[in-house]
Amino acid sequence: DPPAVKPRTETPVVAKSAPTAKSVTPAKSASTPAESKPAPAESLPTHPFDVPPQPRASGQQASLKAEPPVPTASAPPAPLPGEFSKAAKRTSSGGNSLTRALGLKVGRIVIDAGHGGHDQGTQSPHGLIEKELVLDVAQRVGKLIEERMNAEVIYTRSDDTYVPLEGRTAIANQRKADLFLSIHANSSPIPRIAGMETFYLNFTDSRDALDVAARENASSQKSIFELQDIIQKITLHEKLDESREFAGRIQAALFSFSSRNLPGQKNRGIKKAPFVVLIGANMPSVLAEIGFLSNSREETLLKKQDYRQRLAESLYRGISKYAESLSHFQMAAN
Repeated sequence: DPPAVKPRTETPVVAKSAPTAKSVTPAKSASTPAESKPAPAESLPTHPFDVPPQPRASGQQASLKAEPPVPTASAPPAPLPGEFSKAAKRTSSGGNSLTRALGLKVGRIVIDAGHGGHDQGTQSPHGLIEKELVLDVAQRVGKLIEERMNAEVIYTRSDDTYVPLEGRTAIANQRKADLFLSIHANSSPIPRIAGMETFYLNFTDSRDALDVAARENASSQKSIFELQDIIQKITLHEKLDESREFAGRIQAALFSFSSRNLPGQKNRGIKKAPFVVLIGANMPSVLAEIGFLSNSREETLLKKQDYRQRLAESLYRGISKYAESLSHFQMAAN
């Protein structure tokens, strides 16, 4: 099971990946006779949303289940010697949300690589698959966060595993994360369309935004009966202002990066859309589309390792800029 947040140290945080559970074997007591062997334990589910194994047949010992630890809220570490607290800035629109008024900080971040398993996402004309691309970029971003922000990173998936859309924000809520970033790649029937864009959860009447949402929501397991509940959750989304601010920081960093590689392209900006993967998140949450696989120039760039690393750097800068806009600790000038 994933460890609780450790106290801050001056050394970089060791990279963590999505938790996987191991088999639990009962400890052998000193008083147990040598000929008596404990029944082998069954493997625990490798993902919190997998169906656990059924109990053994009557007359056999039931498999042992490890009790998961109760998640603790993320707690940014106390300042180090030489650091001082800095008040939160107002949002880009001049507002001052409750998050900023209370001096809340960022200590735990969920990085969500879109799709996975049988859900491949979109595919470029020359075989670049979205699920593979975004997993690579997500892990690069997570490593940068752990090395430079002293924050804990949680991945919704660290391999080619299918995770339901609804399960991704559920992981973030269970682990009491402070930010949620979902990474995807875009597609369009018009090959010349290129660029990056960032979404936050809300209703929209934009045809383009609804088309993106329809594609990304295709694997949702929700039914028509749940429509009213979905509408209510979007309407009552308490993190709307901060999600919009978070999206703005991510998009600014992405456009600054992409404009150097694709000169002349317009800033596609931040947009709102009803993404299932963002519904129900208890923290600021955004979805970043890191390029169009349907565009030949972006496809060529996204195949390059050095481009992916620089792309991850830009996503990290967006996260860092957002975190710095909140109340935080920083080193005093000499």
